[in-house]
Amino acid sequence: MKPETACIHAARDTSHSTGAVVAPIYQSATFAHLGFGKSTGYDYSRDKNPTTEHVEKLVAALEGGTGATAFASGMAAISTLMELFAPGDEIIATDDLYGGSIRLFDRISAKNGIKTHYVDTSDLEAVKASITENTQAIFIETPTNPMMKVTDIAGIKDIVGACKILLIVDNTFLTPYFFSPIALGADIVVHSGTKYLSGHNDTLAGFLVSKTAETAEKLNFLKKTLGGVLSPFDAFLVTRGIKTLAVRMEKSQQNAMEVAAWLKTHPKITAVYYAGLPDHPAYELSKRQARGFGAMISFRVGSEEAAQDILNRTELILFAESLGGVETLITHPLTQTHTEVPEPQRAARGIDGSLLRLSVGIEAAEDIISDLEKAMG
Repeated sequence: MKPETACIHAARDTSHSTGAVVAPIYQSATFAHLGFGKSTGYDYSRDKNPTTEHVEKLVAALEGGTGATAFASGMAAISTLMELFAPGDEIIATDDLYGGSIRLFDRISAKNGIKTHYVDTSDLEAVKASITENTQAIFIETPTNPMMKVTDIAGIKDIVGACKILLIVDNTFLTPYFFSPIALGADIVVHSGTKYLSGHNDTLAGFLVSKTAETAEKLNFLKKTLGGVLSPFDAFLVTRGIKTLAVRMEKSQQNAMEVAAWLKTHPKITAVYYAGLPDHPAYELSKRQARGFGAMISFRVGSEEAAQDILNRTELILFAESLGGVETLITHPLTQTHTEVPEPQRAARGIDGSLLRLSVGIEAAEDIISDLEKAMG
């Protein structure tokens, strides 16, 4: 089944006696037993709910995983993921990482005795040199947020080899439509389902997709124990969003290609970071390991004042923190997504006041470019 077909039909349930085309919303917290020792398979929605189970099966099928676990947000998913580890464990993480993940690792996981080493995971030798006897996992974003670096997943898997080190890949930016980390060796795939999977900026969701049944069972236990689960209605919204994932990703990427090419020619733009540009350092790698480049672009202007001026002057493009919806959004990482990352870390990663990030939507590309052009004066 092709990815665009799988987005619609991969988890289709034909067992409903009504013949409903859309999976029903089971807005119930609890389920009655038929009698003592007789369960329908559903007891309590924190453990399992038919609507949530449907979207979990869909996301697992799209990622090529054994099972998926749904959460109330992307950060709820990652927070639960970290409960796989114990005091004294060490994790290697991409250094250019979403600020919320850094906040979790540095302020919560560190308190719990888990140490995180931040490494440029696009540098395979740096990753290899960072592995210790206590390393339990490698946590990768690719492309990274916000500098759009790309990591060779198969290359990391070769380094890990037969060691019991979990390879975890955040696939929020590319989605399973463009990228399949499990096929390249990943053990767990992370999603902020809030973003491209739901695709309409109207719900929060998170997913962990497991390569093996053993890992899926562990994560399901943690989900029902910690309780940060996805609600039935939000599961319905994500399922509905995934049905149009293919067409949205294709259109957003097409627009991003045009916008990135235009940004490269503008005299006020000093740098453009987009994996789909032929001069991106990982352009060839991206072509080898993924089916697309996505629609996330970062770019740099001459000063923080110039960046603020653009943010104040866009009209079509919305100044907002999220990404992955049908609307084009512009973000200022320094004061939004990465504001709580310590300044030395931000500076080392190139996150300063002149950096802006675009989540390119599905509007007409010429309208997006026209808005940027007017905002730049």
